[in-house]
Amino acid sequence: MVESKEAVARAGMPRKVPLIMAASAAMIVAGVCMPVAHAQDAGQAQAPPAGSNGVALVNRIQSLESQMRQMQGQIEVLQHQLDQQKQSSKDQYIDLDSRLRKLEQAQPSAPAASAAASSTAPSTSAKPATSAKPVSAADEAAIQAEYQAAFKSLRAGNYVDSAREFRAFIDKHPDSKLVSNAYYWLGGSYYVTQNYKPALAAFQALLKHYPDSPKAGEAQLRVADCEIGLKDYTAARVVLDAVIKAHPGTSLERRARDKLQDLPAHPGAK
Repeated sequence: MVESKEAVARAGMPRKVPLIMAASAAMIVAGVCMPVAHAQDAGQAQAPPAGSNGVALVNRIQSLESQMRQMQGQIEVLQHQLDQQKQSSKDQYIDLDSRLRKLEQAQPSAPAASAAASSTAPSTSAKPATSAKPVSAADEAAIQAEYQAAFKSLRAGNYVDSAREFRAFIDKHPDSKLVSNAYYWLGGSYYVTQNYKPALAAFQALLKHYPDSPKAGEAQLRVADCEIGLKDYTAARVVLDAVIKAHPGTSLERRARDKLQDLPAHPGAK
């Protein structure tokens, strides 16, 4: 009986071992697969849902890209306009300098001009002689040096400095024969930097106080230029018409006519 029980036990072992091993393997596989399944579920929960939300995101990105391209185009246009304004200011100064430098160089020296003025009757462009104080040769030379320093700043393109220096010269030496020129170049300093209102005031002061100045005709054209800069085309047209009538057959007339052609078609436009 004992042997028969042991025999039965030995006979039953081969059948149980595979079952136990299979069960263990199943448990191991289940233990490994469950974390993987949880990880996959978590990944699916974190991933953005497909469908309408995805399409909206793509559309948003495309919209932002389109806006960036538009902004880039606007920046390029503004940069181009800025470059044009800089070139225009440079061209205006070159034109101002090239046509008027000869007039400036043709002015007599300070002592010679003082002697000539004393030997001739006073002009309507000058202030009454009673208001002028006697000036020594040394003082006249110093005045001339101040004027030339301001003019040098203008020629160098230091327009802020030249405007300040010409303004100071006018205030300090109101009786100098160079004041009319100083008014002109003061207006030029403002005009080149597109400060049209103070430029207009300087040119108008020259024409009011020194109508016989050699620069009066040029100042009239500059008044028109300032009016154009301020987009007051009606006033500019009136000034240009006056220049044409006052200077027939001259370069001033031709330039005034050219400026008239560049004005807007409607005379009353402003």
